[in-house]
Order: sequence, then structure tokens, then C-alpha cells
Amino acid sequence: MTQHEKLNYVEFPAKDIPATKAFFEQAFGWSFEDFGPDYTSFTNQGIDGGFYHSNLVSTTANGAALLVLLSDNLEATQARVELSGGKITKAIFSFPGGCRFHFIEPSGNELAVWSKIS
Repeated sequence: MTQHEKLNYVEFPAKDIPATKAFFEQAFGWSFEDFGPDYTSFTNQGIDGGFYHSNLVSTTANGAALLVLLSDNLEATQARVELSGGKITKAIFSFPGGCRFHFIEPSGNELAVWSKIS
């Protein structure tokens, strides 16, 4: 399948790039490549992307898109998010086709994790 004009990369603001990197490394096993002190990138996480230094945050309350990760074990993923320093903003809830929770990572960005109903 062609990748022409498909979503390919996402960038997030990050107030504290080292704390954000440590969170995603611990919670999800991500790895990063730094491009100076103000930018770090990640690959092989469904979509590639990066974090750039900024005091802004990406949340649905301020109109940002919500990026959602997929989990085979939602409860275990939520526990790892909490142990890694993430703040749960919406505990696990059901919706048509699955369940999910929302969290804020150390730089203040909101993401969600979902699991399909089997």
C-alpha cells in the first residue's frame, strides 16, 4: 500500500523532554534519538514522531487531537502508566467496540490507551 498522503509523523510539545522520554521509555518501552537539547524523536510506535521543547501542551480541552495507543491488556497498561508517573484523567471506561483510559504524561500532554472488546 502506498504511503503517499497518509499520516506519517506526529510532533508533541514538551516542557521537560528528559522527563517525557523517561516516562515513555518506562511505560511503553519506547526509544528515542536526540537532535540537540530541544528535540527528540521516536520510531516504530505505530506512527513516528517527536517531542519539541515548548511550554504548550496538547490536550482535548484546548482542542488538540487525541492520539490513542492500542493495548492487549488495558489494566496492566494503566498500571504501568501510573507507576511511570502518568496521571490518569479518565479511568477505564467502555465505549462501542472497546474500553479506554486517558492520561497526562509528565510534560502535560493528553493521550489515551484503548483495547478492543474480544
